[in-house]
Amino acid sequence: MKTIVIGAGIMGLSAAWGLWRDGHQVTVYEQGILPNPLGSSVDKHRLIRFPYGKELGYTRMVTDAYQAWEKLWTDLGKQLYKQTGTLVLASPTESWAYDSVKTLDKLNIAVNWLSQEQLQKNFPLLKTDGIESAYYLDSGGVLLAEQIVAAMAEYLMKQGVTFHTETQVCNIDIDRPRIVLANGTIVDADTLVIAAGPWVSRLLPDFNQRVTPSRQIVVYVEPPPATKATWLESPMIIDIDPKCGLYLVPPVMGTGMKIGDHRFTMVGNPDNERTVGEAEVTAIYNQLQLRLHNFQNYHFLNARTCFYTVAPHEHFIVEPKGNAWVMSGFSGHGFKFGPLLGLTLADAIAGRCSPGYISKWAAGEGREGVRE
Repeated sequence: MKTIVIGAGIMGLSAAWGLWRDGHQVTVYEQGILPNPLGSSVDKHRLIRFPYGKELGYTRMVTDAYQAWEKLWTDLGKQLYKQTGTLVLASPTESWAYDSVKTLDKLNIAVNWLSQEQLQKNFPLLKTDGIESAYYLDSGGVLLAEQIVAAMAEYLMKQGVTFHTETQVCNIDIDRPRIVLANGTIVDADTLVIAAGPWVSRLLPDFNQRVTPSRQIVVYVEPPPATKATWLESPMIIDIDPKCGLYLVPPVMGTGMKIGDHRFTMVGNPDNERTVGEAEVTAIYNQLQLRLHNFQNYHFLNARTCFYTVAPHEHFIVEPKGNAWVMSGFSGHGFKFGPLLGLTLADAIAGRCSPGYISKWAAGEGREGVRE
């Protein structure tokens, strides 16, 4: 089957990978270079972890996601992942951390609770003010996102997948199906996969009412020399708190230490608004001062923007439209599931699972082991 994939972020590449493995003739169109620095998938890191609040479906999917990543590592011939463990900080005003434990318990995944005293002893670089309790899991780690996107594209090119970069798709016909390029060229296919990230509503205007681009800021810092060895062995830190809501990625495998605010802005245009303002960096710094001892000794490296595509309840959208499929609404937490979603999309296109099943499953509503 001749398949066109629009978008070469993690979802587009994962779809291309799954379909190539299934024997499709795949062509990928990307509006930028590879990897596209404006793409939502292209940054040093992305996280994979089990804590997921009340979301039983997504918590369960993490195990399957790890298995899909192992298949990808085998194909690529290398592993672009570092296990760090996961440290979750729990505040008395936010239930997400406690909801996560209840959900994990349903899947027999245990956590190691830490008292304030244990937290301070085991993680002395953290301030514990306002933290009611915390817990740790050995599981979870850092996916080297930008390297993964580059490696997948390189691998798929070697396998015969065709890439057209810096090529704008300006119109699509989901029923024929076909695409129209900016230069007027028309290309037909047997099916389309639309994985256009925050640009999806350009091609599917009705998605303007279903997903919202959200401009997010991440900051890279250099820790003080005396703390570097400690940070290299640090877990990822998830701090879901209304006043200090951040995540921290340790400086693994030669990357910088990254901090971001997990709260959505729900504003922004992915074509511009890419320059990070001083006030935006200061806002994250103010949060970090609440969590890190001697933060004034941390050296600012750089800051960048990333655009999430946020759907209601942060549930993924994977659904058929005419003779096309749409992959959207990954809301900043989809990267970890990329290969799994690509393989499962290939299942749906081949008829090994129903469109209804994959849509519910991608939205976190599916049942384990079910193929309708």
